[in-house]
Amino acid sequence: MSTVHDDPARHRDRGWRLSRFAGTILVVCPRCGGRASAVTRPGLPELRYYTEYQYRPRRLVCAGCGVVAEWEAEFRGGALYGATLGGTEDPFFGQPLWLQVRCAGRILWAYNAEHVTELAEYLAARHRERGALRPTMSLFARLPRWMKVAAHRDEVLAGLAKLQELADRSMPADRSAAAHAHDVHPRPRRESFYRGRPY
Repeated sequence: MSTVHDDPARHRDRGWRLSRFAGTILVVCPRCGGRASAVTRPGLPELRYYTEYQYRPRRLVCAGCGVVAEWEAEFRGGALYGATLGGTEDPFFGQPLWLQVRCAGRILWAYNAEHVTELAEYLAARHRERGALRPTMSLFARLPRWMKVAAHRDEVLAGLAKLQELADRSMPADRSAAAHAHDVHPRPRRESFYRGRPY
């Protein structure tokens, strides 16, 4: 559930990271091209930190064609290696994100509808306040400059509105023309976490 701000013209950064929105990632189904979901495998202990999403076993499921795939972080040398979040592809299965559109000559993407809502609230605000807890590590502080400049405000907000519409659609014909692999932010596939398991 997205958080509603009291004053839509003002946004205060609460220090949330991208990992907060990684519980469910909407992706393009590798079989039918419709909307599938990359979710944490059910039955795991309660989440303690959002960063644990990067290491928890995942399941890709498509309600349209029934495809199912599994992913697990690699455990070797006493350390767990999980996924690195970011970019236009799902970091677990390598599938293009379902929520991506062309915007201001670039690709605008999000993991799910809640992610889109938070981005829209931040980018629509006329006054943006930094949070007190490690502000440079937050999702909003790390957004690319082109998304935050005033000249692109209307175009980016229109793009986010399109993403909200896409979040409610699931058929292969609904797929955005931009929902393909782009390597916009090429990142390493794994990063080490710590010794032991986070769940």
